[in-house]
Amino acid sequence: MARILAIDLGTKRTGLAVTDPLQILANPLETIETSQLIFFLKSYCAKEEVETLVLGLPIRLDGQDNEMTPRVMKLKEDLQQVFPDKKIALVDERFTSKMAMQSMIAMGSKKKDRREKAGNLDKVSAAIILQSYLEQK
Repeated sequence: MARILAIDLGTKRTGLAVTDPLQILANPLETIETSQLIFFLKSYCAKEEVETLVLGLPIRLDGQDNEMTPRVMKLKEDLQQVFPDKKIALVDERFTSKMAMQSMIAMGSKKKDRREKAGNLDKVSAAIILQSYLEQK
């Protein structure tokens, strides 16, 4: 089976997570500069078989779009152009950053480490988005 890759898009950094080949586990993969996202995905997909790209869809608590929603929808269009053979899915990402922070606290990350390693928060958020997708599937 091919992997599923999740993307937590940010204005500066983007968190990525990926499943194992059996699509059972969601694991944080990488945090990259958002400007390098398409290049990174092309490179990754050339090395690993990926069948689905999952995008975290940022929406407000009331269900309305927020300032990042149009960027995610544009990224979805771009990914469909670059990867026409891959399924592109959207997953509600409300609360993922908060859940990621709580997970890092539960794992024993010190406050100073959480501040310095914001990239960890991004890829853990992507893993939560991916896990949510796997549970819906």
